Amino acid sequence: MSGSILYIHGFNSAPASKKATQLSEVMERLGLSDQLRVPALHHHPREAIGQLEQAIEALGRPLLVGSSLGGYYATHLAERHGLKALLINPAVSPHRMFDGFLGPQKNLYTDETWELTHDHVTALVELEVPAPQDPQRYQVWLQTGDETLDYRLAQQYYRACALRIQAGGDHGFQGFAEQLPAMLSFAGIGADLYQAIDFSAL
Repeated sequence: MSGSILYIHGFNSAPASKKATQLSEVMERLGLSDQLRVPALHHHPREAIGQLEQAIEALGRPLLVGSSLGGYYATHLAERHGLKALLINPAVSPHRMFDGFLGPQKNLYTDETWELTHDHVTALVELEVPAPQDPQRYQVWLQTGDETLDYRLAQQYYRACALRIQAGGDHGFQGFAEQLPAMLSFAGIGADLYQAIDFSAL
């Protein structure tokens, strides 16, 4: 489905996150809600990938939009299916970071508690792919002020792709709403549909 978007949230996040909510609001105003999926992902990577595979099937060939850990998932799926992906402060090799985080976790949005185990880490290792080489299929949005991930890791890993690096910002990606026209355009949604929207007011 041309113009469809699959939004993939990050670690301990949810469809209620600010970026997901802003994107959902815009797609609704455009009358394109049926072309957007924002699944509430299971905390286990294998379960999450299963959910995302189902969403891809339902949408056809969506643009994958992945934030943080969602960017890691999006890269795996984009390489597997030859899809376009837009990554926002994506995690690179997240299994290397999670070793220090094993144990109880809490989802910031749903209050769900769960246990991060070695099996989660192993499942993340299984999803690793070589760095993408096709700049046409990728946009990578990074902010240097990301307090959770070192943006330089993504800058290096995705160096063959189209990079947009902004000074400052944070892990949540400041000014996301104002960047939405670029995302909609990348998804194949015509500018005539959204030029009347004031994105700064979202």
